[in-house]
This record gives sequence, structure tokens and C-alpha cells, in this order.
Amino acid sequence: MTSPSETHSVVIGGGVIGAFTAYYLRQTGRQVTIIDRRTFGAACSHGNCGYVSPSHVLPLCRPGQLANGLKGLISSKHALRIRPQLSLTFWRWMLEFARNCNEQQMLRSAAARHTLLQSAARLYREVIEQEELQVEWTTDGLMFVFRDSHEFEQYRKINELLTDQFGVPADPIEGSDELVRLEPALKSGLAGAWLYRGDAHLRPDKLMSELKRILVQSGVTILDGHECRAFLGSGESATSVATDSEPVAGQEFIVCTGAWTPMLNSELGCRIPVQPGKGYSITMPRPANCPRYPMILEECHVAITPFADGYRVGSTMEFAGYDDSLNRTRLNYLLTGASQYLQTPTAEPVEEEWCGWRPMTTDGLPYLDRSPRYRNVWVAAGHNMLGISMAPATGRLMMELITDQTPHIDPQPYRIGRR
Repeated sequence: MTSPSETHSVVIGGGVIGAFTAYYLRQTGRQVTIIDRRTFGAACSHGNCGYVSPSHVLPLCRPGQLANGLKGLISSKHALRIRPQLSLTFWRWMLEFARNCNEQQMLRSAAARHTLLQSAARLYREVIEQEELQVEWTTDGLMFVFRDSHEFEQYRKINELLTDQFGVPADPIEGSDELVRLEPALKSGLAGAWLYRGDAHLRPDKLMSELKRILVQSGVTILDGHECRAFLGSGESATSVATDSEPVAGQEFIVCTGAWTPMLNSELGCRIPVQPGKGYSITMPRPANCPRYPMILEECHVAITPFADGYRVGSTMEFAGYDDSLNRTRLNYLLTGASQYLQTPTAEPVEEEWCGWRPMTTDGLPYLDRSPRYRNVWVAAGHNMLGISMAPATGRLMMELITDQTPHIDPQPYRIGRR
């Protein structure tokens, strides 16, 4: 039997999912290499809003979402934007997504998301303390802010659902006066907010920098500029990854390639139904009247994150295929949305305008399973908008599955080929 120290695990993808998978595999004594098509930590793990949010239980597929999708098909003035495409793969994905937009599937997905989110929140605290990670970890919570009183009251039903079924309650902040007392950066006249005190946030680029530091210190090799082209091997076992540089040999291979995963479907011997959902963010210095709380401005679904030495406005969801261009209309949408809620919504100079692809699945759940084609190739992809929030739990679960340990959470909801 091969000892862990003689086993070489190759993690394909240097985002937050790949990083935490490598972290937990290295703890078993394995030799670990991470390869990335570009640069470690430079894709969606870099420019997101940094939420570690157990509150994000409900998936995108829910009753009523189809109407929002149709609005986004004909207008760019919505958080959800669907650009018409000729791709049959995209429309097949949309059909499956539509079938999942019902209460039964929503609750099924929510239960599985809740499990990952709760585990990840605990593991973040554990890893940050043990490894002394300097990531601007902040536990003030996450605020869902409403301008419209009817929308604020409608959210009460969601809060009751999350409280009763998942034990994830929010505190209501009712009325403009109470809201501004709690968060003076908000404009007067808003309807109120719901505050999830169990949520946290961090600075994503610092998280990736710190993960790289501890991975390298522990002996993990990181190879940038190595795009996975194919698996080489015979029978049921892969022996190496063919890249656009040299092949990388190993005994175990874990595909953590986010929105790019469908490019490897033929190699994996299965269909991973992921579509790239394009998100945007703008990073700048802290405004003069900077919010204390990270917040989601609900009517426009714009997200605000205050960092210790910066400030980020982000979100939106654009289905536009693998288009990596910055859409000025979508960036302006973020700024317009922020200006409707905040007294000082922006600051100069803009430090970064960013977009990236979230790996969106039709049921809101990731795929965490063995490849049907190779017994030593695994998949950890499809985390939708929750890669940061789910990463430690995903990494630990993948390690447990690969090493035949008892999983700390039930892996069945995340299996490949589920219906």
C-alpha cells in the first residue's frame, strides 16, 4: 500500500476551492501540486465581495425567478442580465434551471447549501486562528437593506423560513430612524434592513495571498501558466495531466476549475452543467462616510463591502457566455444602485474595475464527486456565488472522500449525475 508521503495529489485550479483542497490534502502528508491556467488566486477568488455568509441558504433557482430572467433578457437595467445566445448548451442549462425553480427543489438545495455553509463558517474560524491568517476577518454580520416598505415586509417571510427550517435568523431594523442610527452611512428615508449577525467577511485577495503563503511553507508546489488540456493514462487511472506546458504526473487529480469545468467534460466522462455567470466589482478607497457593515442593497442586488483600507461595490449576474470584457453598462449599474442607498456611495480614485465568471449550476449546488471515467480523478466545482463561503468545507470534504475517511458532511447531495 502506498503511504501518504508517497502519494502525489495534483489540484487543477488555483482559486479558493483548489487552495483549500490542497491545504487539507497536504495535512494528510501527501505531496501536493497546484496548477493554474493563469495565476494562483487571480480569477473569481480575487475580485468578489468577500462574504462568508451562512445566510445565503436559498439558491438562485426559486419560485418567481423565471420572471426575473425574462426581464433580464429584454433589459440591461436588472441585476440578472441574460444576453441572447445561440449556444444549445446554454439553453439546455436554462431549461434545467427553469425546471428547478419550484419550492420543493429550492428547499432541497437550500438544505445541502446550509450544510456546507455552516461547516465552512466553523472551519474558517479554526483555520484563521490556527494559521494566524491576516485576512481582515470581520464578524459584524451582513445587512440586507430595503428602500421599499413592501419589499421589506415581504422579506419577513424569507426570514421566517430561514429561521424555522435552518436556524439562520436575522434581526429586523425597522424604519429609517433606527436604520440610520445603526448605520449612519445610509440615506434617510429607507424602509429598513435585516441583519444577519452570524455572517462575516474578509478581504479575498488577502485570503488568497495568505493561503499561498501557508501552502508554500508547508511544501505545496504552485505552477502558474499550466492549463489542463487532457488526462493521460490507461484504463481507469490517470497518470498525468497534459498541459500547455509540460505534463504533470500524479496519483490523484482534483479538478477545481470553476466556470471552466465544462471544457473538461469529455475528459471527465460526464456532463458538469455549469454556466459562467459574470459578476462585476469596483474597488476604491474608503468613502468619507464609509459603512461599518457589509450590505446587500436588495432592490438592485448591489453588494457593498468595507475593508480596513478599501471599499468594494460589486455583484450583478450576467449570462453572456465566456465573454471576459468589462461591460461599462454593468459597472455603471453598480454605481447607480449604490447611490440610491448610501450618502457617500463612492470615492476616488478607482483602484480596480473587475469582472469574473461564477460557476453557476442549475440547482445551486456544487459537484463534489469522483469522475465517472477515472477512479483517481475528482471534481470540486460549481459553487455558484458561494466559492469563498463554501471553500473550507469543500476542501475538507474532498480530502475525506479521496482518503476514504468518514465524511464530516453527507456528500450525496453533491454527486455527479444527480437529478
